[in-house]
Amino acid sequence: MGEEKTKLFKRLKKIEGQIKGLQKMIHQDRSCEEIITQLSSISGALKGVGMMIIKIYLKECLQKGKSIEEIEREFQKIIKRFIVNL
Repeated sequence: MGEEKTKLFKRLKKIEGQIKGLQKMIHQDRSCEEIITQLSSISGALKGVGMMIIKIYLKECLQKGKSIEEIEREFQKIIKRFIVNL
């Protein structure tokens, strides 16, 4: 596994821990402010992971020798999906 993918999996594990922490906070009836802060942190981390995945995917497209036009079409498709889901 490449170094970038290793970093990606480490980030995903960290996010998994944050989500478990959020579940625990809700179960413990922690304050709304604390829960929203944790949720915001998770959301930001997921956006970062999304950008990492896009970067890895585009790099793989370039390594496969696709034309600039093909890469641009794929990039536009990915960005539309990513932005719609923000």
